[in-house]
Amino acid sequence: MEYILKDFFNHLRVERNLAKNTIESYSIDINRYVNFLKEQKVSKPENIKISLLYDFIDILNEIPLAAASISRNFSSIRMFHEFMMNEGYVKKDITENIISPKIPKRLPKVLSINEIEKILNVIDITKILGIRDRAMLELLYACGLRISELLKLRLSSIFFDEEIIRVFGKGNKERIIPFGNEARKWLKKYINYIRPELKKKNILKAEDFIFLNARGGPLSRMGVWKIIQQHVKSAGIYKKVSPHTFRHSFATHLLEGGADLRAVQEMLGHSDISTTQIYTHLDRDYLKEIHKTFHPREKEGN
Repeated sequence: MEYILKDFFNHLRVERNLAKNTIESYSIDINRYVNFLKEQKVSKPENIKISLLYDFIDILNEIPLAAASISRNFSSIRMFHEFMMNEGYVKKDITENIISPKIPKRLPKVLSINEIEKILNVIDITKILGIRDRAMLELLYACGLRISELLKLRLSSIFFDEEIIRVFGKGNKERIIPFGNEARKWLKKYINYIRPELKKKNILKAEDFIFLNARGGPLSRMGVWKIIQQHVKSAGIYKKVSPHTFRHSFATHLLEGGADLRAVQEMLGHSDISTTQIYTHLDRDYLKEIHKTFHPREKEGN
């Protein structure tokens, strides 16, 4: 097995031309697997049985490894067995017909409506950057934008009369999203009165990007992240909050309010509705509370 392992890693390095970090991950997974086989007194690849592979997966569950790590281990093992068959070390790939363990989708963290209000209201709008921040976070929450989409917004992306913005998302796919009265109000204040003052500081780099930093250049990812951390801390909220948290909150609050799943999918720019469906699991507690409060049989039990 030692010779086969060496041959396998040479294959990954030379023929597959994989990155060093990727090979190190495979190395951890496969060495753990081979050590398990040694403990089971298996020293030849032809003696590996499917039952042993299942036993190994059970052990990973007991450690416990995260579901994503178990799935990665399984993929590494499958590649190893496929290699052994292709190179003639074994006659059959025992992993060929085994279904990979499913990774449960993690429910994204969201802010409550009250927490969103706290963050927005704590922003000091007596300062010019405060008005910029308010406009930016109002829009982020109003439209469920990805951070990359927010940063790429240009003046030509905003249609105030129709209250819509035009966004180019993943794969440069265009979509139209409504943004409502509050975002409209703060965007107008920022674009009409604050942005021209910021732009004066750096005419060349600003171009027509909507959101600018204090030096008049386009805002960066790190810049937006720092702005959010500042206002989250001021609001006394101790959750981990990122720009994406506003996107998750946007989707969750719409669905809790009764919005159609397909409409939310369209606004988020998801190509597959199964990606959007994860948000339908977030309001279970809310639904339970509604059921408990309003269902006739629940009322009778109170």
